[in-house]
Amino acid sequence: MTSTADGDATAGNLRDTLLSLAANGYASRSKSQKGSTSDLSIDEALVLHSIGWEPVELVCGAAAFSIPAGIWTWTQGEVVAASAAYAGAMGRAAAALQAECRAAGGHGVVGVRVDVTVERHLVNAVMVGSAVAPGGGARPPAMPFLSDLSGRDFTLLHLGGWDPVGLAFGASFVNAPRRSVSAAMRQSSQNVELTNYTEALYAARESAMERMQSIAGQLAGHGVVGVRVSEGPVPFARHVLRFSAWGTVVKASGRPDELGPVSVVVPLDDAALAFDAASLRGR
Repeated sequence: MTSTADGDATAGNLRDTLLSLAANGYASRSKSQKGSTSDLSIDEALVLHSIGWEPVELVCGAAAFSIPAGIWTWTQGEVVAASAAYAGAMGRAAAALQAECRAAGGHGVVGVRVDVTVERHLVNAVMVGSAVAPGGGARPPAMPFLSDLSGRDFTLLHLGGWDPVGLAFGASFVNAPRRSVSAAMRQSSQNVELTNYTEALYAARESAMERMQSIAGQLAGHGVVGVRVSEGPVPFARHVLRFSAWGTVVKASGRPDELGPVSVVVPLDDAALAFDAASLRGR
């Protein structure tokens, strides 16, 4: 049985230890030493750490741009106001994301998730990602980079001598020309290509890709990787076809003869291999 004197001595030793830790700064941390937050997976954080980069803070940018009333009527050519609203919302959301990253002391944002919704009267864009920075306390750049690449892909890109520069995006909304009444009646019982929709989709694609490549050129990038596209009719105006694309602009950071070997990074969170541990129990 432990005596009261022994208990008092143990409590006193514990109190002395805690006071010592507090005096050395372990129990209380300054704001500059606060812990980081991110939406990176464990293996992504580890591979970032392996090249000297660390997550800083979870950051977000959002913007909503209005669309004038009456533009969704069936006319010819591009719905210019809708395309401009999309570009405005994406551009303003990206700028807000950069501002949050800069305020947090990050050098860039990785794993950016882009969510764009197109309503009858507005386009809403939301971007969320993890601000990251290299170790050593280097001063953040005036314009942090944005990238929708994962932490693993960013690591591979960095090891290969390439750096992300920013996000490039483009979108176009195009009216599908009306078919004549005679053509519609003639084709009503046939399996035929609706060339008016095909041509509208191609027109929207060309405009969207040109706009994305134009932004990549403005960022002085050497290419765009990880491009994601979305296409199809607008739900509330099915005669309008939409094509949107965005990706990460990259730039070579050194001469090819200076680049080291690239190692493959294997993810540890493969959903296809996930299983219920209870299934291993015998029946």
